[in-house]
Amino acid sequence: MSNLRGIETFVRAVEGGSIAAAARQLGISAAAASQNLGRLEEELGTRLLTRTTRSQALTAAGEMYFAHVSPLLDGLAYAKSELSALQDAVKGRLKLSCSVAFGRHVVAPLIPAFLARYPQVNLEMLMADRNVDHVKEDVDASIRYRDVLEPGLVARRIATSPILICAAPAYLQEHGRPKIPEDLAAHSCLTFRRPLDGRIVQWPFLRDGMRFAPTVHTTTVCNDIDTLAALALAGAGVTRLSTFIANPLIAAGLLEPLFLAADGREQTLADPEPLEYFACFRDRKHLPGPVRAFVDFIAEALQDHPLLHTPVWPALA
Repeated sequence: MSNLRGIETFVRAVEGGSIAAAARQLGISAAAASQNLGRLEEELGTRLLTRTTRSQALTAAGEMYFAHVSPLLDGLAYAKSELSALQDAVKGRLKLSCSVAFGRHVVAPLIPAFLARYPQVNLEMLMADRNVDHVKEDVDASIRYRDVLEPGLVARRIATSPILICAAPAYLQEHGRPKIPEDLAAHSCLTFRRPLDGRIVQWPFLRDGMRFAPTVHTTTVCNDIDTLAALALAGAGVTRLSTFIANPLIAAGLLEPLFLAADGREQTLADPEPLEYFACFRDRKHLPGPVRAFVDFIAEALQDHPLLHTPVWPALA
């Protein structure tokens, strides 16, 4: 890669659609960009672009060359960003967006440790059950589950949250215990309406590697997970909760998990499909120090988080 400037000019010209666009990105004149490209083609001994005063097109050699060198430039930019992050102190503003329930129960309790490690970071948390616009709302990073990822954002998986189907002991004593997910059609089910798009979230399960969503008899709908948990505690019906909400309530005997195997091991007749959570940010190449530090911190902290695992609950008749 002896002619790095020429390679960069070539890649930017292809991405921008013209040598003039490449020149603007690189902060040089169009004539200098054309000279860079000419020297590269001379060094390679082949034409990469056919160009006229009005258009340009990749040659066959140019297509092959672009496919190989474009990722290399991305890698160099990322390495530079990584080195810069190591050299600079982690300081400045960090505006973080997160869904309300995950932020309240999982992220917020971890924040004191993060700020103790990086005391020069000024944190703002935006809790919202919607897709926050990173640009318009000036958000540095957001935590989202898979269903609401956006194509324009870089996403790094940080956690998987198991799901439990639960009900209060009093409800189960009065109405009986569903044995398989299909039994939910005959029970009072408390379901979640997603604020993002107004959809009522299905209750997907995995059985023998196959995904299915049984019919549930919805009697109450709410757009807040903690309220659904409160309704279940009051005996209103069966609901679907992430382990970070359900585990403490089950441990206290306030809720009971459903569809456990008869022997009480961590095995179910059909497993509720888990939720995958991702840290999202705008630009992998130029990641600010506070964003990089937070994403690394939260990924490490959630790796063995007790609220993101299903304990071995005893079998219940």
